[in-house]
Amino acid sequence: MFKIIRVKDAEEGGKKAFELIKEGIENGAQVLGLATGSTPETLYQEMVKSDVDFSNCVSINLDEYIGLSGDNDQSYRYFMNSHLFNQKPFKATYVPNGKAEDLAAECRHYEEILANHPIDIQILGIGENAHIGFNEPGTPFDAPTQVVELTESTINANKRNFEKIEDVPTTAISMGIGSIMKSKKVILIAYGEAKAEAIANTINGEITIDVPASVLQNHPDVTIILDDAAASKLA
Repeated sequence: MFKIIRVKDAEEGGKKAFELIKEGIENGAQVLGLATGSTPETLYQEMVKSDVDFSNCVSINLDEYIGLSGDNDQSYRYFMNSHLFNQKPFKATYVPNGKAEDLAAECRHYEEILANHPIDIQILGIGENAHIGFNEPGTPFDAPTQVVELTESTINANKRNFEKIEDVPTTAISMGIGSIMKSKKVILIAYGEAKAEAIANTINGEITIDVPASVLQNHPDVTIILDDAAASKLA
């Protein structure tokens, strides 16, 4: 059963998500699974301006584009450094290495990191096709960290961050659905009408690999933070 929190906008959503993280840390949470993109930006703003000390916490990010180094301003490592880590030190921060020479080995290494640092609270956004991380429709629910081919819709959604669509990476390393489901608590955040159908299918639809986020119906502790537009297709 999902816990659903309705908010008026992304600013309020960031505050609500931060409250849950702060409460979790006060109750002993030390490992945070983090996401990139515009959705969690207001959450990271709340974390930065708070007086919460994250220096005993470990962060593990969901994904990274293949082919981009951490100092590339379109990489997810760069995003996390600029939005959070440079202002709020963590004990350790993990993001997949998009420039790894052996991508299969990098995926195995990331699974080892997850095994050694079980995630207490996982932050998720959701794609318009209901992907979580970069786990596109059709991804097996038991998938570990893996190399993924991005769908055309995901590439088009990401092109706003690049000068031209040819610059948008077409592959990424992503924490797998099986890995995400091992998190003790999940907080999924969605804003905007473009996410409404994905949210409705996630919450009320059947559990199917065609709707990757629908697997969260099987998770024991999921909170979903929605603005009115993202919640507009809920019955």
